[in-house]
Amino acid sequence: MTYDAIVLAGGAARRLGGADKPALHVGGRALLDRVLDACTDAATTVVVGGRRPTARPVRWTLEDPPGAGPVAALDAGLRATTAELVLVLSADLPFLDRATVEALLRAPSPAGDGALLRDPDGRDQPLVAAYRAEPLRREIALLATEHGGLSGLPLRALTAELELAKVTGTAPLASFDCDTWDDLAVARARIREHGNVLDQWITAVKTELGIDLTVDTKTLLDLARDAAHGVARPAAPLTTFLVGYAAARAEATGADPAAAVAEASRKAADLALRWAAEAAPEARENGSG
Repeated sequence: MTYDAIVLAGGAARRLGGADKPALHVGGRALLDRVLDACTDAATTVVVGGRRPTARPVRWTLEDPPGAGPVAALDAGLRATTAELVLVLSADLPFLDRATVEALLRAPSPAGDGALLRDPDGRDQPLVAAYRAEPLRREIALLATEHGGLSGLPLRALTAELELAKVTGTAPLASFDCDTWDDLAVARARIREHGNVLDQWITAVKTELGIDLTVDTKTLLDLARDAAHGVARPAAPLTTFLVGYAAARAEATGADPAAAVAEASRKAADLALRWAAEAAPEARENGSG
C-alpha cells in the first residue's frame, strides 16, 4: 500500500515549559524517532517543524507563519506529499506501533475520506489517522476561504466535514501522548514494566545499530542461561555475541539472517550442554570422595 506520512512536530509545548518536545527521550530515544519507526515504509515522510537530527531521512517543512496551529501545519505537510493516502501523526507518541499504522491504512472505506484512531476512553485522535489526500486538500481550501486563512483553527473544524472510519482495538497505549512532564514520566515508567522492557530494549538497540532482524528472544535467553549454568556466568554475553557474529558471517554468504541466528544458537546451546554434561560426573566423583 503506497502512502505518504506527515508528522507534526511543531507547537509551543507550553505545558512542558517550551521544551523541544519531539527531542525528549523515552526509552533512550527521541519521541520523534519513535514515531518515525512506525511508518518506515512511507513513500515520503514529511516532518512539519524545526529541523533536528532524526534516525532516518525525512523532508522538512514549516507552516506559514510558524506556530499557526495544527491545520496550517497539516496544510504545509500536505503540500509536500503526492500519495493519494496520507498518514498523519503527532510527534509525541512513544508507544505508536506498526500494527496500529497498518490498521489505520486499511480502514478507510472506498467511499470514505479516511480513518482515525479512537482511544480506549472513546476519544477520537485526528493526529493518529490516515486521510485520503483529495478530500483533505478540498476541506483545507474551503476552511482557508471561509476564515481568511488557517491560523489558529482547531483540527475538529477540519475533521467535522470528513467521513472518517473509527479504528479501535489496537494497542491500548498507541495514542498515549506526552503533553506534560507527568506524561513523560509515565511513558518512561511504562516502557520499563516487566513483560514489556525486553521487547522495547531490543527494538531500541536494533534501531540504534541499524539492524532489521526478527529476534527470537526466547532462543537467545535460553542460550545465555545454558552458557551461564553450564560454563560460567561471563560466558552468557560472550556466547550471544559470538552467535551474532557467526550469523552475520552466514548472512554475508546469502543465508537468511533469522535462520542463521537460530542455527548458530542451536550449535552453541548444544555445546554448552555437552560442556555441562562433562562436569556432572566430575562433581559426583568429588562428592563421593
